[in-house]
Amino acid sequence: MVNILITGGAGNVGGALAQALVNNPKYFVVVVDNLLTGSLEKLPQSADNNFKFIQCDVNNYESIEKVFKIYKFDFVFHYAALVGVKRTLDNPIDVLNDIEGIKNILSLSKESQIKRIFFSSSSEVYGEPVEFPQNEHTTPLNSRLPYAIVKNVAEAFLKSYQKIYGLDYTIFRFFNTYGPNQSPDFVVSKFLHSALKGENITIYGNGSQTRTFCYIDDNIEATVRIFENNLYINDIVNIGNDIEMPVLDLAKLIINITKSDSKILHLPALIEGDMTRRQPDNTKMKSILNRELITIEEGILKMLVKV
Repeated sequence: MVNILITGGAGNVGGALAQALVNNPKYFVVVVDNLLTGSLEKLPQSADNNFKFIQCDVNNYESIEKVFKIYKFDFVFHYAALVGVKRTLDNPIDVLNDIEGIKNILSLSKESQIKRIFFSSSSEVYGEPVEFPQNEHTTPLNSRLPYAIVKNVAEAFLKSYQKIYGLDYTIFRFFNTYGPNQSPDFVVSKFLHSALKGENITIYGNGSQTRTFCYIDDNIEATVRIFENNLYINDIVNIGNDIEMPVLDLAKLIINITKSDSKILHLPALIEGDMTRRQPDNTKMKSILNRELITIEEGILKMLVKV
């Protein structure tokens, strides 16, 4: 039996990852989450009694240390973090506190002789783009926002622990992963919920800022294949779609697909945190999947089936 820890496993991506892993009876999966932004509804269902949930704050060393002492983990997926543009901008101190969780997980993983840590970084580390597509090793990390800084610091910690202690890692830089279990304060789910209710869809600024949208199934398939096939050890992988779409066009698309009467309401642009463009170089991800990624239209229809 392979013992796996997923921190933040009651969130959108962490919960989907946990479900994919517990579907394999050779894995025993422990999910820890403080439920600040996660929810019990996103936890996996297991038919093989190979899953355990523990409410725990990884930023508290004593709490997460107890979990490591009970279970001898082979691998760790550290996905726990305060997320969401508005939430992280409004709570910068709470964001910075996540550095403690990173240090706790790395220290305990080193002591427990973990085979590899998988870390959920973010496209936010790239800041305002200077290169397209944004490549893992040539695009500079230039964001000054607390959320991006914490992710950048975590990447530096991972590289340092590997160099000094031989603790292997893989860093995933996620680009806007969406799906049916996403919280309603993220752009795709927010727009979709508003459209289904016939409420105004609000956009910051004129909506010309572009994003790429990765359906949850593509994210999970790529990350699980990297894990199971021992790929990209001590490396960084962009996980995201490479098709850019202006946020305004996303709103119009969702209104069209849902046949909604919603109107688009423009709010003042955010002072910070709303980068003009995003587009990952996802060459590594595409080589792993060896197929086309799910389009935004297909992803929205998949979400509607599960609403």
